[in-house]
Amino acid sequence: MASTVRERLTGRAVVRDRDEEHRAATPLELFFDLTYVVAVGRAAGALHHQLAEGEVARGLLGFATVFFAVWWGWMNFTWFASAHDSDDVPHRLLTFVQITGALVLAAGITRAAEDRDFAIVVLGYVVMRLGLVGSWLRVARDQPTQRRRAGRYAAGLFGLQLLWIAWLAVPSGAQLAVFVVLGAAELAVPMWAEAAASEPVFHPDHIEERYGLFTIILLGESIVSATAGFQVAFDDGGLTGPLAAVGLGGLVVAFSAWWLYFDHPGHLAPQPAVAFRWGYAHVVLFASLAALGAGLHLASEAATGHADERTAALAVAVPAAGYLLGLVLVLVVSGATALAVRVWPKAVGAVAILVLGAVASVPVTAAGAALVLAGLATAMVLDGPSHEASNLGRGETGR
Repeated sequence: MASTVRERLTGRAVVRDRDEEHRAATPLELFFDLTYVVAVGRAAGALHHQLAEGEVARGLLGFATVFFAVWWGWMNFTWFASAHDSDDVPHRLLTFVQITGALVLAAGITRAAEDRDFAIVVLGYVVMRLGLVGSWLRVARDQPTQRRRAGRYAAGLFGLQLLWIAWLAVPSGAQLAVFVVLGAAELAVPMWAEAAASEPVFHPDHIEERYGLFTIILLGESIVSATAGFQVAFDDGGLTGPLAAVGLGGLVVAFSAWWLYFDHPGHLAPQPAVAFRWGYAHVVLFASLAALGAGLHLASEAATGHADERTAALAVAVPAAGYLLGLVLVLVVSGATALAVRVWPKAVGAVAILVLGAVASVPVTAAGAALVLAGLATAMVLDGPSHEASNLGRGETGR
């Protein structure tokens, strides 16, 4: 009995079968994702506040820095779990450490985005990453064939956490430049570590599902944020034509964004040849969805005269266009050509939305963005399934 209890408490790291059938997200992964709703919501809320105050450049910079931390923490855990989810006691506890770090990070987002005080964000980020270091050390201990790869991950992540702590002492004028360097180093660690692997160990279909779930979370957060703005505006002045246009337009944008991602070719199962490019390219798509809720919230306020109209119009147009360009990027890095029928209309649509944001009123921008995205979704439906398009993620070329 004692040995059985000890085995249950200590566990053993595993390497999951990348060809395992019916691999689905676990309850722990879903719990992990839900904690990120808090962080994404805080980031979107801080962006909205800064835009409403007219601090556009400051708001965008703050949002970009904190969203990078949120996205990168989620992404690293997701790919680790795809290959090494042992679902034992140590794995669960180390995941709880990462969840705790994510929540601490979320608590510091407003202060970081608005006041450039990153102490709490860095503390949360370090806690989150140290949990992942522990997970990689288990793999190095228990899986000799993965020892070199896991050791590189653990060493790279631990070393970077020391540098992030030191970053807090960097003079404010140089912090952004150093942030970019450290961010690039974070992106490089997985490529360096995976170069030590004899073959890929992630599960493509599992990763595909996990990215899809995160997309749904971001869409949901956008709807929540937009609804909050609509409710405040409605309570303030009742339902007006401009407010109705913003509300209906935002809803259609969300519906169409879902359709464009999940319909064929949809979110594509990443294959080894494109895995890094596919995974990293999603940051444009994810960040745009996270910012969309803040933009729609501001648009509701502008529709009732409580926010600058041009700022609000661009706050809707830029993330809506960014989402389309994010889809284009994912498709192109997955093997599509820029002239593929699933690609170039999205780029044209993005340009059209940006033009609307630069010259049109808030209601017209919201309605126009909705028409563009709905039109693209409708075109996909009418065009019908495409064997080439649905296999872009497997390295084939779209038509």
